[in-house]
Amino acid sequence: MSAEGPTSSREAPPRRPKVIKTNQQQVLLYVVLTLLLSLATVWAGRAWLHNSETLTFAVGAPTSDEALFATKLATLLKNNASRFRIKIVNNADNAKALAQFDHKQADLAVLRTDAKVPLRARTLAILEHDLVLLLGPGNKKIKSLAELKKKKVAVLAENESSLAFVRNILDIPDGPDAVKIQMAPQGATLDKLFAPASGFSAVIAIVHTSKAVRDKAYEQVAKRGGFTLNAIDEAKALARKFPGISDETLTAGTLSVSPEIPDDDLDTIGLEWLLVAQSKMSATIAGDIARIVYENKSALGLDSGFATHIEPASVEKDAFVMAHQGAADYINDDTKSFMDKYSDLMYLGAAALSVIGSIFAAIYAKITRIAPEKAGQLSTAVLDIGERIEHAHSLDQLECLQDELESILRGAVIGLRDGTISTDGLDTFKLGYEFVRDEIGMRRDYLKRHAGEVEKIAAPLPPPEDSNVVVVKTAQSA
Repeated sequence: MSAEGPTSSREAPPRRPKVIKTNQQQVLLYVVLTLLLSLATVWAGRAWLHNSETLTFAVGAPTSDEALFATKLATLLKNNASRFRIKIVNNADNAKALAQFDHKQADLAVLRTDAKVPLRARTLAILEHDLVLLLGPGNKKIKSLAELKKKKVAVLAENESSLAFVRNILDIPDGPDAVKIQMAPQGATLDKLFAPASGFSAVIAIVHTSKAVRDKAYEQVAKRGGFTLNAIDEAKALARKFPGISDETLTAGTLSVSPEIPDDDLDTIGLEWLLVAQSKMSATIAGDIARIVYENKSALGLDSGFATHIEPASVEKDAFVMAHQGAADYINDDTKSFMDKYSDLMYLGAAALSVIGSIFAAIYAKITRIAPEKAGQLSTAVLDIGERIEHAHSLDQLECLQDELESILRGAVIGLRDGTISTDGLDTFKLGYEFVRDEIGMRRDYLKRHAGEVEKIAAPLPPPEDSNVVVVKTAQSA
């Protein structure tokens, strides 16, 4: 029988791929994917931190002071590459802008404290103070506001809302007396208003403080003896009666240095222009906007003088319009550091990234790694060798089976070391291996003991000898 038998007719099991090379590829791919995930996380965090926040700013006419201020603020934020953007929405007047703000259609607005204050308005900064100046013609003194009732009074101001304010402080209801309180004609000067032909007994001017101190017109008219500045002795009473009114003190020489007007400190009343935000605006955003406004006062002031002396919002609980919590935190230096503000978020983010990382690691392992083979599954190949042992009729055939068995054992050891083979069913594999190994040993001993018989069985029968044929023939002839 030839050396090629049943054993050689079966193909040897394929060798397992080289584990080291495969693991190197897995590690490289895992590192690349991890770097990509890290870059994506950093990019998302950066985009979240620097994502532009668009804030709607409701203002009056484009030429109004609040509209010009909003334009300057928008330009400042854009030039400084701030994450905030301002969208300016113009209205017919500031009253309509406040109505838009009240309907939650705007994030920011500017109001004067004599206006109807929206319930959700919170102060970010005080932009300007308005002074109420009670002026009489020539040397005429006006002892009290009550004297002006039933007299013709001109209101010198920039908007119609001031007319209602004056009628309110004079306590003049709608009717014939209210008509006598009139808005001064556009472009009218004090000289014209105090001229006998005008018929005005007094002028109540409502002007920005920053504009009044630089306006030389008062000094020029005063040199001609054109007016007298009167105190409003009811200032404190009016401030208590109307919460939006503040009692102010004009220091000597505020309106004119020569002649000095007033010649001594003088009591009057005033109003404030407030930059307000929605109460629902986050403290972080409100604080950032307030900080930007406070730190850029010189860049936000208008040429007319409006907003050239920006002040922090009042943080008192009895303020006419309460300060926004974000602005109050900045003013009180209670603003939280980056870690204070985002520590909780960072902890949550770290936990989330840990979970995400575990999920991605599982996905990477599922996609890139070879699924570990159970050690018990190798028992099938071992038992297959055991079935072929009885068909091995030579030591050479038996050695081939021995080599196959050792190859399986070597692969199992390497796989257990590198993790490509799990220990599941390892006892079964060991039992099968020992059984087949012993069978090979016993078959080897058998082949050695019966080597002659095996050769005799396998050898062909010898041919008949010619001498026997000759003997048979001789016998027949006899």
